[in-house]
Amino acid sequence: MLIGDFALYLSEGNFRTSAFIIEGVIFVLAIPLAYLHSRRLVKPIADLVPQATGIVEGRLEVSYHGPNEVPDELVSLAASINEIAEKQSQDLAAIKKLERIRSEFLGNVSHELRTPIFAVQGFIETLLDGAIDDPTVNRDFLERAQAQATRLNALLNDLIDISRIESGEMRMSFRLFDIQPFLRDVVAEMQPIAHGKSIDLFFSGNVLPHHEVEAFGDKERIKQVMVNLVENAIKYSNPGTSIKVELQDNVPSSFVTVSVTDTGIGIAEEHLPRLFERFYRVDKDRSRTSPGGTGLGLAICKHIVEAHRSAIHVTSEPGKGSSFSFTLHKKIF
Repeated sequence: MLIGDFALYLSEGNFRTSAFIIEGVIFVLAIPLAYLHSRRLVKPIADLVPQATGIVEGRLEVSYHGPNEVPDELVSLAASINEIAEKQSQDLAAIKKLERIRSEFLGNVSHELRTPIFAVQGFIETLLDGAIDDPTVNRDFLERAQAQATRLNALLNDLIDISRIESGEMRMSFRLFDIQPFLRDVVAEMQPIAHGKSIDLFFSGNVLPHHEVEAFGDKERIKQVMVNLVENAIKYSNPGTSIKVELQDNVPSSFVTVSVTDTGIGIAEEHLPRLFERFYRVDKDRSRTSPGGTGLGLAICKHIVEAHRSAIHVTSEPGKGSSFSFTLHKKIF
């Protein structure tokens, strides 16, 4: 009877009303289900809000440990927020380190520039105050001013070089070249300076004369490294000592080893780890032994050698001398 009445009800044109009632019932039943599902989504999102807010406010050490049963999309979002926080923390640490290095570098540069500038200024003022008319001192003061101007020029050139290297603006011209005559030429070029200090500078190695050994690198930059290492060896060696520039062909390996070894004053072990830092001074005695260096030479050598996919090494013992060495590839890399 009820079914018949309902069919009659529908037949009388009340289909739309019935559909509306059914939809209403479904809607009412869906409300609690939607509420439960929305809580499952909203709760994890609400938990993520403080994490994101923390990143904005600079609190970069954040993490999310929400409910275990959450959609994969929210798990990915939480992981992404943590990755952003970690990346920003690393970037902030890098920025602080760069700011510290920049501050130290500017302080060192200003100190290094101030010394020759004040010296030149003092010599010129003394000459202008009347010393220029005194033949016993005027030439001496001019030569001292010239020496300080030369030092200042060397410092500026080294600053330009290290700035270009570290910024990537200095382009290397890599090619294969016969390294034995190259090293012999460097030794011949530096021998007058060594002989002027009564130091024996010579070339040695396990390669026969006129035997070709190709190395891959930038000849001009490698020459810059060699000149700097030989000059340092001459500066910190006493008359009557010797300096050896050595080439070792490491057969059958794919590289050669170049070294500069002196029998000079040597370097204490505690200074070796920082020897290639910019403007690092070993000690006052070493500075007094050979004034006038820019303090950037070894840092430039380090950068150039590293650009050749190698590293520069040093061994030293006070009173017995030092040895600087690096390797070069024999093949194109």
